[in-house]
Amino acid sequence: MSATRKAYRAALLHSLADPADVGVEASYEYFEDGLLVIDQGKISAIGEASALLPGLDADIEVVHYQDALITPGFIDTHIHFPQTGMIGSYGEQLLDWLNTYTFPCERQFEDKAHADKVARLFVQELLRNGTTSALVFGSVHPESVNALFEEAERLDLRLIAGKVMMDRNAPDYLTDTAESSYEQSKALIRRWHGKGRLHYAVTPRFAPTSTPEQLALAGQLLKEFPDLYLHTHLSENLKEIEWVKALFPERSGYLDVYDHFELLGERSVFAHGVHLCDAECQRLAETGSAVAFCPTSNLFLGSGLFNLAQAEQHKIKVGLGTDVGAGTSFSLLYTLNEAYKVMQLQGARLSPFKSLYLATLGGARALNLESRIGTLQAGSDADFIVLDYKATPLLDYRIQQSKSIEETLFVLTTLGDDRTIRETFAAGRSVHQR
Repeated sequence: MSATRKAYRAALLHSLADPADVGVEASYEYFEDGLLVIDQGKISAIGEASALLPGLDADIEVVHYQDALITPGFIDTHIHFPQTGMIGSYGEQLLDWLNTYTFPCERQFEDKAHADKVARLFVQELLRNGTTSALVFGSVHPESVNALFEEAERLDLRLIAGKVMMDRNAPDYLTDTAESSYEQSKALIRRWHGKGRLHYAVTPRFAPTSTPEQLALAGQLLKEFPDLYLHTHLSENLKEIEWVKALFPERSGYLDVYDHFELLGERSVFAHGVHLCDAECQRLAETGSAVAFCPTSNLFLGSGLFNLAQAEQHKIKVGLGTDVGAGTSFSLLYTLNEAYKVMQLQGARLSPFKSLYLATLGGARALNLESRIGTLQAGSDADFIVLDYKATPLLDYRIQQSKSIEETLFVLTTLGDDRTIRETFAAGRSVHQR
């Protein structure tokens, strides 16, 4: 057994709970000189190095990282794989942006060779930025999902993805039908869902691009396969919300469209939720549904400011999303930098430990996977990252001034980016080294 085991020594930090529920001090665990023991892709022990080292078998290799912090791998709860090639596209808000940039870019994914090429780049960008799990939009083409899952399977990543369902209000070259979307999704589910660490998400793009018939079939898939995910968009943009009201006048609001077709539940993740009323928040909480907070995207498209305090008040599960390509970085550190500013603009603060929670355990809870990922607890998947205190001269100098792990963590989420990720591990294997 010892041949499959390895230990990593560094400062260790992980979330135990949401600071909003238990207070900051009870929300995390920190070891200034810690040891993380890995066995067959799982974490078998965590604690002070001085306490654990004497009990290790003599033949277990111990890797010691100096000037570094080990945390759980980051979890991205909303990102678009086919939009990798159009990140940083200029000058539009949501609906015009989709027509001008997104749809033409996604058209290319009917070509499997193109999808394979982008899948390799996309997954490497995730790992380079310390993201070990993600909930991912494919394109309308099954080829896109096959390419992404093939690459994730090769590296034994925990990944959730799905084919977009979109049968109206989009270019003819990018629409399916209610029936074809159901059949293609079903084939992908049978091929990929539950294979290794892969999961499938039923993925209607958003209410305006699906007919009632297609949304009903999305709900049917969730009934046929009860452990599937549901991934879509909700209340991102004010014009979008008005469009939904015009398309579904019989429903009381945007969320009610999804609710009517039985798409809410403990594995349902709704991206954005920038403009939610209290009744919608209450319904999200009642059903165990989650919201993906996507600050860089919301700022880039001018969509608005997510009300985290409102979500906390209603006890909605919230994860963090980069939302590439409207989001402008694969880095969840950079995304947390923007999240802090979003909160400041609302007269609120985002504590460093809440940031850590959103990027790790909060994301895991949003995905109903907190027993497997999101912490360094014994028994969890060994998905973790090594953050380098000396990644840049400025970061090195600034951290030397730090007087606490709270200050250091805030500096990492303010100045950190892909350069800060020294190494990324998935299921105990090193999958990226800077």
